[in-house]
Amino acid sequence: MRMKKVLVTGIVSKAGLAELEKKCEVTYSEIPFKRSWVLEHLSEYDGVILMGMTADKEFIEAGKNLAIISVNGVGFDHVDLTAAAEQGITVSNSPQSVRVATAELTFSLILAAAKRLHEYDSIVRSGSWVDVSEERYQGLTLDQKTLGVYGFGRIGQTVAKYADAFGMKIIYHDHVKLPEKVEKATNATYVEFDTMLSEADVITIHAPLLESTRGIFNEETFKKMKSSAYLVNAARGPIVSEAALVSALKHHEIAGAGLDVFENEPRVSEALRTLPTVIMAPHAGTGTVAGRQEIATEAAANIISFFEGKPVNVVSH
Repeated sequence: MRMKKVLVTGIVSKAGLAELEKKCEVTYSEIPFKRSWVLEHLSEYDGVILMGMTADKEFIEAGKNLAIISVNGVGFDHVDLTAAAEQGITVSNSPQSVRVATAELTFSLILAAAKRLHEYDSIVRSGSWVDVSEERYQGLTLDQKTLGVYGFGRIGQTVAKYADAFGMKIIYHDHVKLPEKVEKATNATYVEFDTMLSEADVITIHAPLLESTRGIFNEETFKKMKSSAYLVNAARGPIVSEAALVSALKHHEIAGAGLDVFENEPRVSEALRTLPTVIMAPHAGTGTVAGRQEIATEAAANIISFFEGKPVNVVSH
């Protein structure tokens, strides 16, 4: 019986592919394949670890013999699930491995935004100085403040645990209220969306990008938030209207933001880039050596389990 052929479309941790290479014929390059090459050769493969590329209808149709697409990450909004289902292709993601690294970066953004580190750093680097005795230069103490978590899955719950250790009150909103044992473990309370907006001193986003979440943080939303509140997004950029965020920051409707994702990344609007009250990262939530190895290992394990007849992390089939 021939070994299954698996294509890795982008740069992943080579160490994470070790087990997969024992069981499958793996095509991988540390110089990313061009999309044109992938489309030309995709019909030769049984499985794909998807990284750095969109699996749209064109991609799906080119994979005439594909049985599985394993996404090297948790988000799968760049996969045409309808086209994949029509062609009988299973789609899996990698939700376990992204949790800690993304939660750590999220809390770094919370701290950096609330403590105004970007502004302080820029001032000191310019050779200037400020007196933080003046209220206009002061940040936010997190102890006893309220963290609102929008999307209370694995990452959101982990961020909540970090916030609890800092003495914050945790409220969350999701499409459903979670079981009492989950709330007790995270010391979190379910609230309606508008309640979260009005009560939270910091809001952190951990929801998937769906039609129901796209642009949900918009002009109307920001007007419901505290003028002293901060917004952090390490989930998906289009959940936040960038133009509305810029306007809210310029008009002091909210105090600041920490962003790891953007509406039109990698392009970030000049208006957002020039605001001193925003700290930004280049979609680096999982950008640690351990984090990237764990993601590749999970994505590869999805492929192995699927061909062994025990599919895991399935989001569509």
